Amino acid sequence: MSFALITGASKGIGKAIAWELASKKINVLLVARSEQLLSELCADIKAKHGVEARFLSLDLTTPHAAQKIFDWCQQNSFPVNIMVNNAGYGLAGKFDNYTAQQHLELMQINMAVPVELISLFLPSFKQLDRAYILNIGSSSAYQAVPYLSTYSASKAFIVNYTRALHFELRKTNVSVSLVSPGVTDTDFPNRASVPEKGKKTADKIAMTPQEVAKIAVRSMFKGRTEVVTGFITKLGIFLAWLLPKKLAEKTGATFYE
Repeated sequence: MSFALITGASKGIGKAIAWELASKKINVLLVARSEQLLSELCADIKAKHGVEARFLSLDLTTPHAAQKIFDWCQQNSFPVNIMVNNAGYGLAGKFDNYTAQQHLELMQINMAVPVELISLFLPSFKQLDRAYILNIGSSSAYQAVPYLSTYSASKAFIVNYTRALHFELRKTNVSVSLVSPGVTDTDFPNRASVPEKGKKTADKIAMTPQEVAKIAVRSMFKGRTEVVTGFITKLGIFLAWLLPKKLAEKTGATFYE
């Protein structure tokens, strides 16, 4: 009996991925801050799909968070063969509206935790017949985004890190994939304090978490290197590449200032 480990699993895309994997009769290990939401989700998944669903309530900004997740799996003999690094959030507005500690905590969750988790689990993954790593990026990773600076830079790190790791492990039994969603109907705008203008624009083009989850899980099992969800998202990334950087940055900034 093996498990899929999913961070940021209590809401949004992480929750939808948990449901999608459970629908395929895959046992799930769910990690997020809210014990109540995780407990309810595990009960619902068990009742509907008849799979094992366990949870760990943990704030990933705490020191050694990744090690705590790894130790929890080891102590409970949870054999993990799928890892979904989904946890992450943004900070919208001027860079100096936030403290250095707030920026560092964002970087901890968005970058350090995925890298440390992969480092901890990779030796055991290499011993399996097949293992999967799925990192969740963002459409904002493909350009500099003023007023969303630390978040977009952290996701650019995840994009390049995943590409490189996929190449390094291409001849092994460990598949590494990246899925970069665009605007998705999650709690991200509220957590990031996105201005009303940005929220209204997002409402018009947002994909559902369920749509993103289906693409993400399908791409992971196909061993895809990198997938961007949705036509509008792909078009936006193409235009950001095509246009002069200053114009792309000016356009991006209007949603978050």
